[in-house]
Amino acid sequence: MLAEVADLEFAEQRLQEVTAALARGMYVQARRLLHNLPAWDIALLLESSPPKSRLIIWQLVDADEHGDILEELSEEVQKSIIRQMAPDKLAAATEGMDTDDLAYVLRSLPEPVYQEVLKSMDEQDRQRAELALSYDEETAGAMMSTDTITVRPDVSIDVVLRYLRLKGELPDGTDKLYVVNREDKFIGTVALTSLLTVDPTRLVNDVMDDDVQSIPVDMDETEVAKLFERQDWISAPVVDGDNRLLGRITIDDVVDIIREDAQHSMLSMAGLDDDEDTFAPVGKSAGRRSLWLGINLITALLAAMVSSLFEDILAQMAILAILNTIVPSMGGIAGSQTLTLVIRGMALGHVGASNQRWLIWKELSIGLINGVVWAVLIAGVVALWKQDLTIGIIIAFAMFANLVAAGLAGVTIPLMLKKFDIDPALAGGVILTTVTDVVGIFAFLGTATLLLG
Repeated sequence: MLAEVADLEFAEQRLQEVTAALARGMYVQARRLLHNLPAWDIALLLESSPPKSRLIIWQLVDADEHGDILEELSEEVQKSIIRQMAPDKLAAATEGMDTDDLAYVLRSLPEPVYQEVLKSMDEQDRQRAELALSYDEETAGAMMSTDTITVRPDVSIDVVLRYLRLKGELPDGTDKLYVVNREDKFIGTVALTSLLTVDPTRLVNDVMDDDVQSIPVDMDETEVAKLFERQDWISAPVVDGDNRLLGRITIDDVVDIIREDAQHSMLSMAGLDDDEDTFAPVGKSAGRRSLWLGINLITALLAAMVSSLFEDILAQMAILAILNTIVPSMGGIAGSQTLTLVIRGMALGHVGASNQRWLIWKELSIGLINGVVWAVLIAGVVALWKQDLTIGIIIAFAMFANLVAAGLAGVTIPLMLKKFDIDPALAGGVILTTVTDVVGIFAFLGTATLLLG
């Protein structure tokens, strides 16, 4: 933890130094500062800079580092950089990229630019690009790297060790070698630790692990991440329908997926895209946020229309207008708690058809308990404050009804949205707010009309 804090402080210090150098027009000093930074830190600098500074920093970075930096950038910032690059420069930057990173970059390009980049590539890189793009996005095939080391089961450990020494270096994240037959069908793995500790005269077949789960090439990336979490894998083989080895997925790719899913859930609940650029241009950011502001305005108008049904009672008693915000607010908080927990459970695979009914009953029970507790509390506070037991009873009933409705809505809304293939994190909050506002206002003012009107 201390090391991570130190890294962040160092990156922030370098950002300030580079920004100060750019502000003074000292581009040589800025270039020198950037030259000594690793790709990850430069990516952080780019993501932390306004658009104009971002382009200047990119031009000052050594072109040989462009490919490594592009791999580290978030999608939105990566797109903004790529749009400024000539096709031949982009082709040069993608040379040597892992197939999954290559596909990630190429998929973001407009069709004409994509074709120009392909033309600028050599034959080998062009074949890698076409292979990477042949798999559906957000599947194991799009995530995997084809940079693997395979061995036959009938060779000795000594032969494997000599082969590795001749090769000189291993692909990043290699913790095991993959054993395939003559048809390239996957049959097992050999851990690097085994190669170093067993008798070198033994055959691979004698020391390999043939009880290894492989990943189908069309498996969804979220399911891949769950498998890595459950199995504590560092890497895993990817196979086609005939069990032929196609590549491998490593833990660093899975961490990216987990991070993206977490960002998606967090930002979606605010109505933002998960690739939102903090330093995007004002007009672009304003346009993106307008959609959900408009939707929220519609739901607010709906709640206002419900209040307008009770104008007469509101005109008679100003205290009702003052207290009218309390019940919807409490319902919104309670519902959001349930909604967040259910969405998280769904993302982790904890919520399914087998336990939905139990979960609904649980949240309904919590709503009933909270409804009673907070209804009694608010009734006592209001009755003592305004010396009016009737108003205390009115707000108590409304509080009870809305907290029960909030608990029930918080669990049922994401389940229903999921059935219709709508992202619960994106739409759940807006619907929940509408439910708690309408139920809260109607219960409060409706009860007041019955008892006081």
